[in-house]
Amino acid sequence: MPVRQLPEQIVNRIAAGEVVERPASVVKELVENAIDAGASRIDIFTDGGGRRRIGITDDGSGMTHGDLALSVDRHATSKLDDEDLLRIRTLGFRGEALPSIGAVSRLGITTRHLSEPHAWSLAVEGGVKSAIMPAALSQGTRVEVSDLFYATPARLKFLKTDRTEAEAIREVVRRLAMARPDIAFTLAGEERAPVTWAAALPGAAGRLTRLGDILGADFRSSAIEVRSERDGVVVEGFAAAPSLTRANALGQYLFVNGRPVRDKLILGAVRAAYSDYLPRDRHPVVALFVTLDTQEVDANVHPAKTEVRFRNAGLVRALIVHALKEGLAREGRRTAANSDGAALASFRPSFEPRPGNWDWRRSPAYPSGPMPGFEGSAATAFAEPGQAAFDVGTPTADVRFQEAPSADLLDRPLGAARTQIHETYIVSQTRDGLVVVDQHAAHERIVYEKLKASLARNGVQRQILLIPEIVELDEATVEQLLDRAVELATFGLAIDSFGPGAVAVRETPSLLGKANAGSLLRDLAEHMAEWDEALPLERRLMHVAATMACHGSVRAGRILKPEEMNALLREMEDTPNSGQCNHGRPTYVELKLSDIEKLFGRR
Repeated sequence: MPVRQLPEQIVNRIAAGEVVERPASVVKELVENAIDAGASRIDIFTDGGGRRRIGITDDGSGMTHGDLALSVDRHATSKLDDEDLLRIRTLGFRGEALPSIGAVSRLGITTRHLSEPHAWSLAVEGGVKSAIMPAALSQGTRVEVSDLFYATPARLKFLKTDRTEAEAIREVVRRLAMARPDIAFTLAGEERAPVTWAAALPGAAGRLTRLGDILGADFRSSAIEVRSERDGVVVEGFAAAPSLTRANALGQYLFVNGRPVRDKLILGAVRAAYSDYLPRDRHPVVALFVTLDTQEVDANVHPAKTEVRFRNAGLVRALIVHALKEGLAREGRRTAANSDGAALASFRPSFEPRPGNWDWRRSPAYPSGPMPGFEGSAATAFAEPGQAAFDVGTPTADVRFQEAPSADLLDRPLGAARTQIHETYIVSQTRDGLVVVDQHAAHERIVYEKLKASLARNGVQRQILLIPEIVELDEATVEQLLDRAVELATFGLAIDSFGPGAVAVRETPSLLGKANAGSLLRDLAEHMAEWDEALPLERRLMHVAATMACHGSVRAGRILKPEEMNALLREMEDTPNSGQCNHGRPTYVELKLSDIEKLFGRR
């Protein structure tokens, strides 16, 4: 087959396939144009998931008659001052959005520049331009796109349901709205009720307001401000406390110089920063904004500009990790129950009282027949046979209060220990409420932080066993452990081979006390099976420390003396990140006195 030059319309439709993948792509390109035009308000309307109609209206600078004529020509743009593609300061810059959209749909543009006496309109249908006509519009630009992909019917077959396409549009607008809280957005359509995000004040407070409007009140209440800067690169934004997590990484947002992007860089950096706080199957919610010189980032990597390439990706990753770790350490005592009210909700009564007066004679405690000596008397309900209804059995723990706590202990963040219930939970009293502490989770974090500090200082102190403990395991597990023997020795766990199916434990970390070596080694082997060579040594060592901390902490079921309980509370107050154990579970729940009074109707 000979080589031939394709017609211009076919070239345009092929190029459109790179830019216009689905209706959400059209919305993204048009809203970015509105943002670049300096709009303070952008209204988006869709119908049929964007397949039938997309309408974008803004109050930006608009276009002149001459600019409108050029705007639908390929590779025509107003967003590059020169030919330097390394200095991209706008969102759209390649000059392909409008001609690509016009090549596969019916496109109408009405715009007015302040220097013009009136507005102008232009239509493009299947890549064919109409004449420019006078129109009526006060200011800005209105773009109408209808019958998307009518010129390329094959592309229609790959679109999903209207609801799915509408949700993709909503996600695009959400990301752009998060990037520009200074702009008001309205999103409406047949598939949803209209939603408006009002323009927010400048600065961190306004950014948090917009993020809270989009990501929800839970994010706003648990958000931690983060910031880090070095060598002209600034990373700032908000990260949710470890109490707010999701089952996937879709709640992690990255913006580079105001451009929403998806980058694997953020996934690895966020995972590293939260590794000490969350279970492996949970993901945090973060919104990070990276600002750097335009020459340090390539925004033209992807046709749809959804990916970027950093000249110094290692620096950006290090700043993200540092910013998140510093913010999490600063707010280390936030817990799940403290931030989202789950603890308070769990105490609420499971029933509502019936309207009207309650007849006590319908109570289960009321005797079914007359009792000797109390016939006709209201006291019959409290006779000895009726007392069984009030017999709740013996307490599951010693809940007798100790002597009155001292004032200085009541003023401490975690208060004064008053009792232990179910040999697992410590109840302490503060000046304005009470705290319930999971003794195992709390001590687990304490031991973990001590292991890390000891390792960083001069190595973990170890104890030599008089008689090595022999642990029998399957051969594959033994090989895994022996392959990591050097890393385990870093934490004071010295092991040697003892035949094909056994390991001899000769030294253990002093912090663990009398640990169950067999159980510890089996847990370590399970974690090591999930490692890959790409996992940094530091992270592998922290996995070992976390597993050891779990085995070396105070177990549930151990009865503690009052002085031991108070000592644990004081250590928690002095330990960083004590709001969660190293598996991500909360270590304590705090209930304010005002909340307790609400539960009992006192407020």
